[in-house]
Amino acid sequence: MLRLADFKPVSLDDRDLFSGHYRRFPQVHSDNTFANMVCWNHYADYRFVQVEGSIVLSSTIDGVTTFRMPIGPKNPTLLDDVIDLALQEGGDAPLLILDPTNEERLRETCPELLLHEERDFFDYIYRTSDLAELAGKDYATIRRQVNRFSREYAYTVEEITEENIEEVWEFLVIWCEWRDCDSVTVLAAEKDAILFAVNNFFSIGLEGWIIRIGGTIGAISVVGPVNTSMAVVHFEKALPETYRDIYKVITTETAAALRDRYPCINRECDMGVAGLRESKTRYHPEYMVTVHHAARGDLEACRR
Repeated sequence: MLRLADFKPVSLDDRDLFSGHYRRFPQVHSDNTFANMVCWNHYADYRFVQVEGSIVLSSTIDGVTTFRMPIGPKNPTLLDDVIDLALQEGGDAPLLILDPTNEERLRETCPELLLHEERDFFDYIYRTSDLAELAGKDYATIRRQVNRFSREYAYTVEEITEENIEEVWEFLVIWCEWRDCDSVTVLAAEKDAILFAVNNFFSIGLEGWIIRIGGTIGAISVVGPVNTSMAVVHFEKALPETYRDIYKVITTETAAALRDRYPCINRECDMGVAGLRESKTRYHPEYMVTVHHAARGDLEACRR
């Protein structure tokens, strides 16, 4: 039987463990990636337990714990244990389902279970070539803006390395001052997450790119793997008030750098922010990774 006390925090020391497990059981949603969990652990208290060849994840935000479906081979008994633990320790929406495979497994166990869409947390998946080339009428406006930027600024693109990582950190301090990060709870949490990412960039296994204008960094991206065919842009920061349309430039240049290795790019969710949803939709995602939760009352009915 699973116990909450069996779960331990996700830490930098667990990178190889998760990398090996995810090679066997590839993920599709950014929330389960090692980089996301370790960078946001101060906010969401990601924890895990290994049991019977699977990994079970939990997260706790504002004192409310949510559990994930087991990541591993099909194991109805283990799934029953996770559901029981979720009902015992979780909140009103104690079980989160982040991929179609686990949704199917849950429906086999509880055919009548009602699952509730979490649209705000659907991940946006794009063809890397679309973002890199901006071809066709769907991208005409963005392509025009990127071309205008190229005419207005003599910029260079460079990979984040040990030689320039300190400059990236300094740029993020400036970005946070511009956004007044510390005045907004979510931005303050994001500030901590991205600074952790940069301070532990190579240990986590991240990569990224810089847009430099006249020797000054104007934008950066921080990227990690989801699976062998999909990269995820964990962070993308720029100073648009100084350099108009620079966000569009870092988006397309990052895609160009990834194109030969990853057919798809995950640009994470929009969190229900209207402007962010509009921006992500404007790039015409190939598909969305859906997210559902099971409510406490529905799970209790399933167990009866």
